[in-house]
Amino acid sequence: MFGQRTIRPLTAASLCGIAFIKDTLIAIDSTKGHLLEIDPKSDNSKIINPHQVQEFNDVTGLAVWEDTLWVTRGNSIYLSKLGSLGLEHFATLPYTANGVAVWDSTVYVSCQKQGYILIFDRNTRKEITKFYAPGVGVENLTVTRETLWICDRTEQTVYSMDRATGEVNFSVLTPFDSPTGIAVHQDAETGKETLYVAYASDEPYIRDNPNADPNHELTYRDRTFIHPLHYYYNAEKRYALSNGYLIEMSYAEEIAPLEEVYLPDLEWRIALPSETERQKLKHVEAIGIPFTEEVIDGQRVAVFKFDALTPGERHIFGWKALLEVRGIKYRITPKDAEDLPELSAEFQSRYLVDDDDLAMDTTIVRNAARDAIGSESNLLRKMYSIRNYVYDELSYGIKPYIDTPDIVLDRGVGSCGEYVGVLLALCRLNGIPCRTVGRYKCPPYGEHQGVPLQPDFNHVWLEFYIPNFGWLPMESNPDDLGYGGPYPTRFFMGLCWYHIEIGKGISFETLSSQGARLTKDDIPIGDLAINHIRFTILKELPPF
Repeated sequence: MFGQRTIRPLTAASLCGIAFIKDTLIAIDSTKGHLLEIDPKSDNSKIINPHQVQEFNDVTGLAVWEDTLWVTRGNSIYLSKLGSLGLEHFATLPYTANGVAVWDSTVYVSCQKQGYILIFDRNTRKEITKFYAPGVGVENLTVTRETLWICDRTEQTVYSMDRATGEVNFSVLTPFDSPTGIAVHQDAETGKETLYVAYASDEPYIRDNPNADPNHELTYRDRTFIHPLHYYYNAEKRYALSNGYLIEMSYAEEIAPLEEVYLPDLEWRIALPSETERQKLKHVEAIGIPFTEEVIDGQRVAVFKFDALTPGERHIFGWKALLEVRGIKYRITPKDAEDLPELSAEFQSRYLVDDDDLAMDTTIVRNAARDAIGSESNLLRKMYSIRNYVYDELSYGIKPYIDTPDIVLDRGVGSCGEYVGVLLALCRLNGIPCRTVGRYKCPPYGEHQGVPLQPDFNHVWLEFYIPNFGWLPMESNPDDLGYGGPYPTRFFMGLCWYHIEIGKGISFETLSSQGARLTKDDIPIGDLAINHIRFTILKELPPF
């Protein structure tokens, strides 16, 4: 199981820097100051600095080179012999030093406040160069012969960077949020390298407090562990896949009308999960009532047929799907988006028009489309600028219905669907083809396997199109952290394993009676039936 299991040291509160010494894992518990020696096969651990805990409080970065331990604490970098653990000052930065990695005489230090990874010469203790930090969050580091690996807590991302040039080769999304440390393990027999990532955050739970009335109360506890990060990089198609899961998803409708209706010759269409680079539909079966299949714009759709839906009639129907889903992250640069070919007439007529109440002819939306890009002409930079403009203008809020982009921009608050509407309108007015994607996210608890899970809401995001590359995903609002920027780009051209793609570019669910499609003005589906969505995470997918 080495390289496949989650490592959970018993007493750890907040693991940050980690490193391997052969098959032994060294980790710093930043909260407690414990330098832990961990057996990755059993989770057994011991404190190897029992007399220097105070000196190791608030240490965040950790590296080992030969017989020397390197750590970051506050603004400074320290080194120490592994046998003595007496910290010797190496260098001090103007701001907090976050992570450290060492290869021979080269020392790499990350500093979020400066926005750089600083490179020092070990012998002279002088800074020799620096690289731009690839993400916006606190970053921790590890290094191999040719690669500097960087994990970014806010970006939920690991970057592969050429350690000589600072050029990012590719990046992968981590399967859990808040990655705080990274290390590489090399198998002594095969030479195979495996990335390990530490995670640290708080998790909510329901506590039974016998002194309270009612006795159940919401509180938080530490959540920290170490998990192997597997990846596959497709250089030709410019994407990297990461850890994923085998998931069973069920979607069912329960007929429960608010008011009884009669609908003769009823056809009820529900889109099925899509086949993509990151998502494979292994099996699908009917729930309650058999269905036939149609293909609409390349998407599979389940069709449930009723001779008539009569007053008082009740049914449960839907589908159950078995899915393999992984994280995906594309690596496309503005330089790749220069000198693009013209869009086809079909794309212009389908993906540059107002076909979904986008208010593209209103003054507020047209002004926003102009202001969002300024003088930018590069398609990818325009897309990035539009996203940031929308994040600056909107804050997230849930509503029971979706308003048009002009109303949303004026109000300044939007749901995920309203974020998508504004993004679609601004992109299309600027000549960027885009379409809606969704429909649900599996609750992101990869460790809760075999347990039925229900999402709190449905969810939508979008895809935009770059000629020569195709459709690329972009989340609607989760990267809008509300701080005024800089905003993370974790879901800009990327999706995590818990995003379930259903009905790309088509309606998720439609009704028709006697061959005529029913609109929400005729009868909203929500007035006719209650939907039931269930996810069960069956197992983590094996390494590539």
